[in-house]
Amino acid sequence: MNANFTLDGKTVAFTEGQTIMQAAQAAGIYIPHLCYHPEFKPHGSCKLCTVKVGGRQIASCTTLAQAGMAVESDTQALNDERRILTQMLFVEGNHFCPSCEQSGNCKLQATAYQLGMMSAHFDHFFPSRPLDASHPELLLDFNRCILCSLCVRASRDVDGKNVFALSGRGIKTHLIVNAKSGRLADTDVTLEDKAVQVCPVGVILRKDKGFAVPIGRRTYDLKPISAQVEASAGSAKD
Repeated sequence: MNANFTLDGKTVAFTEGQTIMQAAQAAGIYIPHLCYHPEFKPHGSCKLCTVKVGGRQIASCTTLAQAGMAVESDTQALNDERRILTQMLFVEGNHFCPSCEQSGNCKLQATAYQLGMMSAHFDHFFPSRPLDASHPELLLDFNRCILCSLCVRASRDVDGKNVFALSGRGIKTHLIVNAKSGRLADTDVTLEDKAVQVCPVGVILRKDKGFAVPIGRRTYDLKPISAQVEASAGSAKD
């Protein structure tokens, strides 16, 4: 059954069972997000996709679309909150964009640009986080992890391996490798694994492909992240 709702005054069609996020993306409308991935069950952890419906703030990735609902997303108040959340992600890790191999392909960086983030604003935590270069083909840089859990869900639900997990609680939550040694080399992860391909930042990197595409020619160097969503929806309709 097809029905409609409005998103920032625009009519958006949806089918029964679609979330607000799914319907918006299908229509080429960008709602900021980091932990959402169309191939996995929504997680609702990053809170960037929060929208307002009937005066209440809800996660658009986990809320089913309903006929006639009026959704607000691209407002100054919501974008201010998203900017603060993004700034907090930058300061709680060690994100040095100019030297990062994912610069230009990083969703966190692209989201910051989209939201007009000019500085981290808050004091940096500068946590002490390790690198894991034990695997012959992959490097793990835990400094950049934003706890989106995409690699965890991909390894568990798609690869069937449970290579990654989140450990700890609150500010001490961190990504770990599910091996007795804690080393990636002691798992059965491969380059073909979905978990290796879904990281939105620069935690999981191929050792032999660094800077294969020059900075300036990368995905979000060419078009902002909102335009990428619009282009993707247009391609799907063609």
